[in-house]
Amino acid sequence: MTAVADTAVLTGRSLRHITRSVDTIVTTTIMPIAFLLLFVFVFGGAIDAGTGPYVDYLLPGILLITVASGVAYTAYRLFTDLQGGMVERLQSMPIARSSVLWAHVLTSLVANFASLALVVLVAVAMGFRSGASLGAWLAVGGILALFTLALTWLAVIAGVTATSADGAGAFSYPLIFLPFISSAFVLTESMPGPVGWFAEHQPVTAIVDAIRALLTEQPVGTDIWVALAWVLGILALAWALAMRAYRRRLG
Repeated sequence: MTAVADTAVLTGRSLRHITRSVDTIVTTTIMPIAFLLLFVFVFGGAIDAGTGPYVDYLLPGILLITVASGVAYTAYRLFTDLQGGMVERLQSMPIARSSVLWAHVLTSLVANFASLALVVLVAVAMGFRSGASLGAWLAVGGILALFTLALTWLAVIAGVTATSADGAGAFSYPLIFLPFISSAFVLTESMPGPVGWFAEHQPVTAIVDAIRALLTEQPVGTDIWVALAWVLGILALAWALAMRAYRRRLG
């Protein structure tokens, strides 16, 4: 209970920093929204992604890019706290050691969901429509929450081990690029041999396909179980490595 209380207090501190810098949330959504506008209005007419509006096909991948973009700020904020001595000062108090990390993680979850909501609103303005049930939307929210937690714990590793502010955020670049080699933008069948094989079997494709099926009221099949297996596996591994790196950093 002490750890929960400590985490709640420190999360409130981090959230106040976010509310005082709303441009952080806006900044993290600029690139995903730019991709959304570019691919729908410029490239969309030349891309064959099956039936239905292209924005409906595209949105799940854009949501994952939004999260990948947003978690970079978690790494940066944690790096800043460590470099500025804030973490050491907190650790000198009678608080749970893990509460510092969990505060950053929960703040990331809140901030990223705010960014995701903004991206969805823009997509709706561009013509996105979904007849998905409340249960399907909750399932989508659950997948995105787990995905955000998984990437956030990866961000914690970067924030703890980085030697510069730029290095703390740079880890997110491959994560942002990964959806481009998946089913997020085009059908994997349209890609040449090795690229298509990689796109079909990498985790982003399963996650995107599961979210897309839920939003378009299509049979989800095994995609959701593959997606959950990937997300939970990454989450467990990232959490373990992050906690190990954190303990080493603090000695």
